[in-house]
Amino acid sequence: MLPYPNDVFFTNCFVTVDVNFLNCHIVSVNESKACDIMNGFDEEAVRKFRFSGKILRETREEMKHFVREDMLIIEICERAESLIREKGGKPAFPCNVSINEIAAHYTSPPDDKKRIPGKSVVKVDLGVHVDGYLTDTAVTICFNPEYKSLVETAEQALKVAINSIHPGISTSKLGPIIEKTIKSRGFKPISNLTGHQIGRYLVHAGTSIPNVSHISFFSKIKLGGIYAIEPFVTLPNAIGKVENGEEITIFSFLKRRSLENSYAKQLLKHIEKTFRTLPFAERWLQNVVPKKHYHEAFQELLSSKTLKGYPIFIEASRKPVAQAEHTIMIVEDGCTVLT
Repeated sequence: MLPYPNDVFFTNCFVTVDVNFLNCHIVSVNESKACDIMNGFDEEAVRKFRFSGKILRETREEMKHFVREDMLIIEICERAESLIREKGGKPAFPCNVSINEIAAHYTSPPDDKKRIPGKSVVKVDLGVHVDGYLTDTAVTICFNPEYKSLVETAEQALKVAINSIHPGISTSKLGPIIEKTIKSRGFKPISNLTGHQIGRYLVHAGTSIPNVSHISFFSKIKLGGIYAIEPFVTLPNAIGKVENGEEITIFSFLKRRSLENSYAKQLLKHIEKTFRTLPFAERWLQNVVPKKHYHEAFQELLSSKTLKGYPIFIEASRKPVAQAEHTIMIVEDGCTVLT
């Protein structure tokens, strides 16, 4: 994930593709007016955004009751991704399960043995796309009563932001609203993680929604725009910023390069055909090439910079982080929550 500006990071800044469309929702009058002017999105696009959001909402609610202490993380990732596919969508990125001080971007590698620790703060971040029209949501599941207020603060900040956003408001005004809500409850926002505008095939479409007052952010929220709002909250004595960790479990295709290993070429062919520019997890690549040749092939794709890796984000002072996220569509009188 590239920093912008200076040291601001975007979670799940991925490009997406593909899927089947089923089960439309009725589009309201406000939504119909909005979609007429939103970056080429028509009523059919809005229906697909809404269907994507429906899949994601149902999956998120099921996962809230599925996750438990001492559970294998890979079991959570695979269950969430299976639910998305069963409901008629495809993952827009691998299911993120980020625990305690890890704020974002951890998904299980193959044969992951890590488990959900006792008394932990678990963030489950999910994305779905339908024909490229995607939604993004996250929930924090807390097994430690000490951090119940931390989680509730992230949820309250999200609620206040949703109630405040409307066409024409500047992102430079939304940041202070979110920050004030979080600080009024005795906590601290993560200053270098932001929400983001969403486009077709794009998890991040340009405009960022800061969680703090930030001079570098000055964009107007557009009628008909699709945005993900996601406050990240930590303890008052934390640094309140994230930094890159060493672990990388999510990857995407970056650029064609000259490759020597025949299995690397075979693996790349599969990645381009199956994911295009979508991010993926290594566990999605099992059995593409013979197991004994996989590691060498994958490493060549990384060392040649054919693939890009996304490091996990860790709170700099190693304090726990909570997250809440919805995807919304801007309508004339405010917004419609899609997830």
